[in-house]
Amino acid sequence: MKNINYIINGVLILAVIILFVMHFSGKKESGKAQTFTTGVDETDGLLPIAYVNVDSLLSNYSYSKDLNEVILRKQEDSRANINQKANTLRSDMQEFERKYKNNAFLTPQRAQEEQQRLLNKQQELQALDERLTQELMLEQQKLNQQLRDTIVSHLKVFNQTKGYQVIFSNTMGDNILLAGDAYDITSEFIGYLNKNYTSPNK
Repeated sequence: MKNINYIINGVLILAVIILFVMHFSGKKESGKAQTFTTGVDETDGLLPIAYVNVDSLLSNYSYSKDLNEVILRKQEDSRANINQKANTLRSDMQEFERKYKNNAFLTPQRAQEEQQRLLNKQQELQALDERLTQELMLEQQKLNQQLRDTIVSHLKVFNQTKGYQVIFSNTMGDNILLAGDAYDITSEFIGYLNKNYTSPNK
C-alpha cells in the first residue's frame, strides 16, 4: 500500500515538473527572459498588482487627519473632565484630613459618614474613568472602520481606470519586504483621496 502511494506521489510530482517546464519554456520563444522593471515610468512587463503604504496614507490623507483630530479632542475633553473631578476629590480629602486632625467633627459617626462619602466619590470617579476610556476605545474603533470603509470604496473607484488585479497594504514594511517602486501607488492614491475630500472645517 505504501509503495502505491509513493508511485502515485512520484507520478504527480513528475507531472507538475513537466507542466512547469512546458509553461516557462513556451514563453522563451523570443529567446529573451522577461525583465522585472522597477522604474516608476517603466510599465512594460509589470504585473497587474500594486501596493499602498498605509502609514504614509494615514499621515497624509486629510480625512484621516480630521478623524485623528476628533479622537484627540475627545481624549483631551475626557482627561480634563477626569482631572477636574480628581482635583475636587483631592481637595475634599485634604479638608477631611484637616478636620479629622483638629477634631472638627461633632461625633465619630459624622467623621465615618464623611469618609464613606469620599470613598464613594473615589469609586464613582474610577468608574467614570473606566467608562470614558471604554467609550473612547469604541469611538476609535468606529472611526477606524469608517476610515477603512472610505478608503476601500475610493480604492475601488480609483482602480476602475487602473485595472489592478491585487492591491496590497503595506504597514511599516511588514507585508511587503521588497517591491519595485513602480508598484507603489501610495502618492498617486493619496492625491486622488485628497482631491475627492472636502474637510468639514473649511
